[in-house]
Amino acid sequence: MLEEALELLACPRCGGRLRTQLRCGPCGVEYAAAKGIPELRLSADARTETVRDFYAQAPFPGYPPRDSYPWLRARAERSELARLLDQAIPGDARIAEVGCGTGQMSLFLATADRVVIGADLTRASLELAEDARRRYEVERALFVETDLRAPGLRAGAFDVVYSSGVLHHTPDPRASFAAVVRLLRPGGVVVVGLYNAYARLPHRLRRGVARLTGFRWIPFDPVLRERRAEPARREAWLRDQYRHVEEHRHTLGEVQGWFRENRVEYVRAFPDTLLASEPPRGGDLFRAAEDDWAFENVLAQLGWARTLSHEGGLFVVVGRAAAVQ
Repeated sequence: MLEEALELLACPRCGGRLRTQLRCGPCGVEYAAAKGIPELRLSADARTETVRDFYAQAPFPGYPPRDSYPWLRARAERSELARLLDQAIPGDARIAEVGCGTGQMSLFLATADRVVIGADLTRASLELAEDARRRYEVERALFVETDLRAPGLRAGAFDVVYSSGVLHHTPDPRASFAAVVRLLRPGGVVVVGLYNAYARLPHRLRRGVARLTGFRWIPFDPVLRERRAEPARREAWLRDQYRHVEEHRHTLGEVQGWFRENRVEYVRAFPDTLLASEPPRGGDLFRAAEDDWAFENVLAQLGWARTLSHEGGLFVVVGRAAAVQ
């Protein structure tokens, strides 16, 4: 295990730093690391355990047959958000991906001198991530089994915390966001991806049709069409999008309220909420938007019902932690 990665872990019981062999200095508890994945997860509430079991049956998003590291890079670089994120994060950053699933984004970002901790509560997903890390020979990523309620990650240690498609599947997304922010160093950047209340409407209509037909017919879902030849990945998308046991939807204004409560400065949303604006480039993702007008934000979110339908209505909000915590 990278010494730098070990420095970013913490005891989920007391928050103390872990020494070699994953032994907590303050309380003396020693944790296992089966298959190279530190087991830093304590038992959680029933709703969280239900979500964990849900993903254990169909880890999301999974890997196709005959995958490779060039495949991973090419797939990630087709995403405008992934490209912007990679360009905005410094080459020596300490990054936590909270809710990493099967680890694609963590592996994509683990370049240069970065250290990436991919954290998830489902071991089945993490085992796929660790298998891929070994196949791709990515040395600067570590996958950890843990939960936001008692995270095995050190508070105040990370330059960037990325959590996309995760908080809206927790029992209390607002409290989960506060837990995410505690991982940031002063001045660090948080990037959260959530289902948007407006942009999720077309998907909810598709889901209603799917349920009425016993999931025999799901209209206008491009991802299901793309994955017809990949049954495992198709099933993972179907479960995640249409049969999830816990789901919440949020507006930009609501998330901005979370930011204020946790002394996080709003930077921007992605897609941009400025009408007729130039698309972000280079390191723009971590630079403050030119304006933030509530009425324009609502208009933009209404437009996302069309433009974000491919991703199920997922939008991203970027913020910066206060310089002094």
